[in-house]
Amino acid sequence: MPRVHIKTYGCQMNERDTEQVSQMFVERGYTMTATDEDADVVLINTCSVRDQAEQKAIGKMGMVRRRRVPLVTGFMGCMAQSRGSELVEKTKVDLVVGTQKYHRVVEYVDEIIRAKEARMMDEERFSIVDIEEEKASQNAIRDHTLKEKQGAAFVSIMQGCNMKCTFCIVPYTRGSERGRPIADIVEEVRRLADKGVKEITLLGQIVNLYGRHEFPAVDGKSPFVQLLEAVHEVPGIQRIRFTSPHPIGYKKDLIEAFTYLPKLAEHVHLPVQSGSDEILKRMHRPYTAAKFTDLVERIRAARPGIAVTTDVIVGFPGETDEHYLETRELFDRLKFENAFVFRYSKRRGTPAAEMDEAIQLSEQVKEARNQDLLALVNKHAWTKYEELLGQEVEILCEGTSKTNESRLMGRTRTNKIVIFEGNPERHIGELINIRISHYENFTLYGDVVTRDE
Repeated sequence: MPRVHIKTYGCQMNERDTEQVSQMFVERGYTMTATDEDADVVLINTCSVRDQAEQKAIGKMGMVRRRRVPLVTGFMGCMAQSRGSELVEKTKVDLVVGTQKYHRVVEYVDEIIRAKEARMMDEERFSIVDIEEEKASQNAIRDHTLKEKQGAAFVSIMQGCNMKCTFCIVPYTRGSERGRPIADIVEEVRRLADKGVKEITLLGQIVNLYGRHEFPAVDGKSPFVQLLEAVHEVPGIQRIRFTSPHPIGYKKDLIEAFTYLPKLAEHVHLPVQSGSDEILKRMHRPYTAAKFTDLVERIRAARPGIAVTTDVIVGFPGETDEHYLETRELFDRLKFENAFVFRYSKRRGTPAAEMDEAIQLSEQVKEARNQDLLALVNKHAWTKYEELLGQEVEILCEGTSKTNESRLMGRTRTNKIVIFEGNPERHIGELINIRISHYENFTLYGDVVTRDE
């Protein structure tokens, strides 16, 4: 059977979607390969959050096809959804599949191969494009291809987003919010736990608003908190994470969940996007800087020691020096443990892209603000890392380090990366204690704590 390579760009949702598609190829008898050089089928799962991600995907496909033309080439995911048949004309691929059609990928590849073998499609211009909506497509992302001793896994609980932030393409590429039934999600988690998985991350574009249009609140608890409680009861699961949430989804019941669900990891990623109320309004973010600050304080009070990280955009159209300073002051006040700082870039099809050119900022201004805010983030973050020197932390060992295969890596409950020397057979997939010796940038280093210490 043909060999398949899938290259993934973008978020954890894309990684999870790729895992599902890979599993379906394996079930059909295909062989997955780690590189495109020996692959008969080369697919790229794409991201549209920033233009750079789209250009990387298009450039990668160009490199593949210049080296040699595989039997089947194609794009999946958000860029495929937003650009559709335009990608066929631009890159000459055979297949373009949108975000609600991942479960159709294998049958489409089968169809293309059969037709080519029958010499019905020997012109490169022929392609299959499917970016239509499909009811209940969110329920198709449910199978896993686990590595040996894999200790952590992603679980997709919903698709889509209804928030329509003015800078964001996701509502247009992922569609409206659609949640999977709680029972189905819990059963998937049970299967993972039975295979040795100890940590799961619940995924959704707006994960803490899961089920708000489909499932009722029970005893004052939202569907998402009901799901957290159900997953918490699964034997073998020892850590629960979720991403990415929206500030308005942090109601009282979710904050309280951190006080009585100990498996919830001490890490919250909470995108603020701006510290200026005027810019937040332009972004269509329905909260103020003061409300966001209060929310962070309540989360920290509910679970002392919790790490709060965030996303922020600098250089949004109309952002003045005063607006930026409001953001900077918020960051100086809240002292996030880390932040992804993005320079605003236009996304075709979003309201922000249509804003007056007169209020668009130069790349030089965006870059200056980006570097200034990063320096502030680092200053506060490294203080937290300093506090960990000499301390003992629990990590889940995920495997070998990406930068040094002779060492192992894992994550703390606060989602910090730890590198250490260990025994792969004994440590991968296990929760172990590490004493921190030093750190570099955002990576901790340490030694395994032995029982006689």
